[in-house]
Amino acid sequence: MKNQKLKLRSFVTIAMLSSISFILMLLNFPLPWFPVFLQIDFSDVPALIAAITMGPMAGILVELFKNILDWIFSGTPTGVPVGHMANFATGILFILPVYYVYKKVPSLKGLIGGLIVGTIAMSVGMSLLNYVAFLPMYTYFLGWGTFDMKETIVLGILPFNIIKGIMLMVVAVLLFRTMKVWIENQRAQYLL
Repeated sequence: MKNQKLKLRSFVTIAMLSSISFILMLLNFPLPWFPVFLQIDFSDVPALIAAITMGPMAGILVELFKNILDWIFSGTPTGVPVGHMANFATGILFILPVYYVYKKVPSLKGLIGGLIVGTIAMSVGMSLLNYVAFLPMYTYFLGWGTFDMKETIVLGILPFNIIKGIMLMVVAVLLFRTMKVWIENQRAQYLL
């Protein structure tokens, strides 16, 4: 009976964090000097909380559900959710390293180390994925024509993801300091 209650509670928590993440995704904004399609939002923070408290699958589900909700409610200029797929990949590349580092060192120090590793993984991983998949898909579906992909990645996508990672790091550390006891209680229930 206790196991069923915990399972139901985790479903409700994942749904709640996905909803919060979706709302945060709607509050996106561009940074000057970067391509318009790159938007900053803090929707990865609820997914990070889910991953740290309930495990990596919970974080992945929050990332998935927020992108599905955003696709349904906001749509996409291509008809194909290229941006949502990119956002999903970005989120996973960010939260999974944080989870694994924090699992080894469950402290503020471990969280900061994980956030640094997550920022690097997100920045490098999205540079490669944009080169191989996402920019060619945008080019095909939106008819962008030819442009210098390497320059777009080196001067746009890579520094953008580094800045995004730093901003997410600041928010996550501030939240962790205020929610540390709650996070430890949740981890004790779900992960130990």
